Amino acid sequence: MRPFPLEPEALARFVRQCRELEAGEWIFESLTSAEAAGLVAAGSDRGAGRPGAPGEPPGPRTAVESRPDLDGNRLPDDYGGLKEIALTCTRCRLAEGRTQVVFSDGIPDARVMVVGEAPGANEDRTGLPFVGAAGKLLDLLLASVDLSRRSSVYICNVIKCRPPGNRNPRPDEIEACAPFLRSQIELVSPEVILAVGTFAGKLLSGSDRPLGKLRGEVYSYEGTPLVVTYHPAALLRNSGWTRATWEDFQLLRKVLDQS
Repeated sequence: MRPFPLEPEALARFVRQCRELEAGEWIFESLTSAEAAGLVAAGSDRGAGRPGAPGEPPGPRTAVESRPDLDGNRLPDDYGGLKEIALTCTRCRLAEGRTQVVFSDGIPDARVMVVGEAPGANEDRTGLPFVGAAGKLLDLLLASVDLSRRSSVYICNVIKCRPPGNRNPRPDEIEACAPFLRSQIELVSPEVILAVGTFAGKLLSGSDRPLGKLRGEVYSYEGTPLVVTYHPAALLRNSGWTRATWEDFQLLRKVLDQS
């Protein structure tokens, strides 16, 4: 994953998004969240008046009734209503090039929630996350610990529309999608969250450590246990990570059995 640029406006957008997701401590290279907040002060005017503006401490987790809003309109408190709004979203530039919004797969009352990064070409074509070779590998890994998207798993991405050329999502695109992801987590209310890939892992854990150092531990996202592992697509390119990924799924199973 490419590092975020250190322009004040870009950092300010990313800081607001991290606050909105309540992702915990976030780090830019050697900067802590407090130091980064000071760096972006010059670019934070556009976020004035928003909850959790840079320089303010993160507030407590909001209730479902206080769900993040879209342009002043509160998001629906029901899953069907949330999905309906997401499927017609035009909040960022990604809407212009998508074939369709990739909202989710699996069951809404799942025990495990898998959060990936962004849709690829196959996902954009089918409207479902994790299809093709990477999706089949994810299904095999889930099956190895007696889980499946048909009976116990909900799958979504941080970003709901495919970035052009599968590039990394930009800070303002993350900010635009953040209310949907947070609402999905609240409504599904999983027992465990599994973040796959560097981007999702760093965002939800609140840590900027490399993925190889993030994995193997249990984090907490707003009180929900969080496990981080490699993206299935990365395993297809580097089979040397297969053993570590298998161990992460065993950790996921262990956390789930203890919940």
